[in-house]
Amino acid sequence: MEVMQQTVTAPAVREDAIRLARSQFFAEGRAPEAGLSPLIIESWLRCRERGMEPDGRSDVDNAGRLQLAEARERNRGVLDYASGVMEHVFEQIRASGSLVILSDPQGMILHSLGDAEFVDRASRVALQPGACWSEAARGTNAIGTAIATAAPTVVLGGEHYLDRNGFLSCTAAPIRDPRGALAGVLDVSCEQRMHQRHSLGLVRLSVQLIEKRLFEAEFANHILVAFHERPEYVGSLQEGLVAVTPEGHLAGANSIAREWIGRRVECGGGASFAELFRQGLGKVVDRAMSSSDALIRLGLRDGTEIHVQLRSLRPRFTAFGAAQAGEGGRSLAAEPMPAAVGCAPPAAVVKAAPVKASEGPITLADLATGDVGIGRAVDRARRILGKDIPLLIQGESGVGKELFAQAFHNSGPRADKPFVALNCAAVPETLIESELFGYVGGAFTGARKEGAIGKIQQAHGGTLFLDEIGDMPLGMQARLLRVLQERCVTPVGSVKSIPVDISLVCATHRVLRDAVARGEFREDLYYRVNSLTVTLPALRERSDIRCIVERILARECREAGLQGVWIGDEVMRFVERHGWPGNVRQLQNVIRVAVALLDEGEREIRPEHLPEDLFLADPVDGAKAPPVVPAAPVATAASAAAPVVADALA
Repeated sequence: MEVMQQTVTAPAVREDAIRLARSQFFAEGRAPEAGLSPLIIESWLRCRERGMEPDGRSDVDNAGRLQLAEARERNRGVLDYASGVMEHVFEQIRASGSLVILSDPQGMILHSLGDAEFVDRASRVALQPGACWSEAARGTNAIGTAIATAAPTVVLGGEHYLDRNGFLSCTAAPIRDPRGALAGVLDVSCEQRMHQRHSLGLVRLSVQLIEKRLFEAEFANHILVAFHERPEYVGSLQEGLVAVTPEGHLAGANSIAREWIGRRVECGGGASFAELFRQGLGKVVDRAMSSSDALIRLGLRDGTEIHVQLRSLRPRFTAFGAAQAGEGGRSLAAEPMPAAVGCAPPAAVVKAAPVKASEGPITLADLATGDVGIGRAVDRARRILGKDIPLLIQGESGVGKELFAQAFHNSGPRADKPFVALNCAAVPETLIESELFGYVGGAFTGARKEGAIGKIQQAHGGTLFLDEIGDMPLGMQARLLRVLQERCVTPVGSVKSIPVDISLVCATHRVLRDAVARGEFREDLYYRVNSLTVTLPALRERSDIRCIVERILARECREAGLQGVWIGDEVMRFVERHGWPGNVRQLQNVIRVAVALLDEGEREIRPEHLPEDLFLADPVDGAKAPPVVPAAPVATAASAAAPVVADALA
């Protein structure tokens, strides 16, 4: 009974202390003597300096739907990785009258999940997506004060500067990107009387998980070294993470690793693996190759030991980029990395990788080649596998939208069913209706007497892929919408509706929202096909060009019956810096021509093997055509490196 009394009266005592502090600060104009943390008092002072009145209202208007959509797109990376964590947090606090919130670095709320009753009350003070909760906009509050102080923050009831927010209890922590910059804020808010003491710990752990996912995605092209002084902490959120290049140079470190490095090792920005761990990366890789899950004990010069685990060792890629997998789907290295990674040949040399004799269907996992944009698209698409949610793939021509659609189909429960594709821009307007819906015999002049089954009916049980759906005629859009609503298709010339079960995937290089505004695309169909949108980056924006070149070169060499072909240093630099207006499709054609132009016995692709018109294009970033006289060939291929995109939160 005594413990219960403490639990009941403690909040009341705190409320009295806050009430007294507000009286001293706002009525008497002096700093509170007790009852508030220095963090809250300093925030109140900042608000007063801005001329903010406690009984005032925010002068900042909420963002409109378009502004919110643009903010979400700008912060797509953190939003993608945080959304799964937010769902996990909400499941733990469901039915407690709470709201889980993600804001951008300026305090605009991007996304929220919450109990319906509290969501309604919170919306009355604009605690909702599109509202800005910086200190300048809303006074002292957990989101804004966490941004201002760069520290986890709890703001209870009357600690909020504005009177109207006094019913809230808010707990927030800043999210840092892999380079330490503010990426957003995670917040849990509820009514003051429902505040839980564990909220701060829950928020901080959730932020650590988001930051870990961001780090793994940012450095997916690198070898990730996880370590801790105690073996049981390797694999937990308490582990240090260091990203190193195949040559052993330090590329990044998470906050735990940075603290460890600063405490134990004197190193500058150009530190290497050997300087951190007193042992060459190559030797550690050799030990790790026997088991990717193995913990390795490394001795340090001060006599202590560290436990290390290596991750993201590059797997072998097939010609289509599929990582060969071993038992349980774990990627296996095709060949040992060099014993001394730092002695690897120049990274610009790309050699055709060995290709397995038979290739299975490409899946989403095979497309995760290390680029953050592709990894984000794969992660989002993977979350809706097996669900009745249409997928819209956006991107320039040639970025591989159909390949992505095929991989999506092959990754889901419909993989053994038909995948039927129709390019809406390639079929004449007079024929697209019969192509899509089919027709009965004699339906129109020239029709086959037995009729024909349309693409929709062919895809029954499987996936229908409509490429360039933005070019579909308006009349066909209306008929397609009816099919999606009624799950039935009526062939041309027939009055009988045929039930169909399809998973819909669409693609376009257009901005459909703009097409809707111009009246070129039906708004109701737009919302039907736009349930989940993924955007594939252009080739010039991707960070995994070397990997793409390696896969394409391997495939072209296999088809040409060649082995040991590589791309020279100068050509590779040109490939990496070129604008590639035709994207991956253009790159594939260039490599195919280069392989075809190799003379008997030649193995190095040099400038004279590239198409002449390639140099007539207007490249980006000041890229220049490689000189006619190539550099001397390099005999050894660069060591392999493979990226692994972080799995979605279960």
